[in-house]
Amino acid sequence: MLRNTETGRTEAMDETMSKKWMMKTAGTRRRGGVNVRLIVFLAVIALLVGAPITWYLREQFTGGIEHLSDGTLAVDLKAISTFPFDQQYGTLQDIPEQFRALDGKRVRVEGQIWAPNSASNRLRSFDLCYSIAKCCFSGPPQIQHFVQSRVAEGKTVPYIDGQVRAVGTLHVKVQRDGDKITSVYQLDIDHLEPA
Repeated sequence: MLRNTETGRTEAMDETMSKKWMMKTAGTRRRGGVNVRLIVFLAVIALLVGAPITWYLREQFTGGIEHLSDGTLAVDLKAISTFPFDQQYGTLQDIPEQFRALDGKRVRVEGQIWAPNSASNRLRSFDLCYSIAKCCFSGPPQIQHFVQSRVAEGKTVPYIDGQVRAVGTLHVKVQRDGDKITSVYQLDIDHLEPA
């Protein structure tokens, strides 16, 4: 046996240590198998990039209006409120055709309750907005951002903080009080629940 004069080890010792190292690291070395970490990483990136793109494309193709299996239309409040509308002289013709076509239809919408003139936790009427904090971020509130909502005579619904889901009949008409436009969308609510 030859002894290495620098380390003091024999060739047999070096060979034994080399075999032990190879056995220890054999389970961690890749041999053409699937790299699970890479697949998970790519899936997370695809989700982070793909989800917003999918949402955007769906909104572009549907206009924020989807048909549900029970015949109700799921309407995105943000989609139906982001169009230019003259706040003083606007007319029904200024509302895009696809939104005017919702008049008299049974819809499901999700948004937040805005009831500044009510101190009660039971409401007969209120406004719905897709997001109170985000709707007016780019300027003053626009009348088309709010849906005047009311329940049937003699009934009330609870005030719900946060997002709500409302189902009812949507009306699309420009309502005025003198020279002031008070509403573009009105909703007769059949059902209200937390979203």
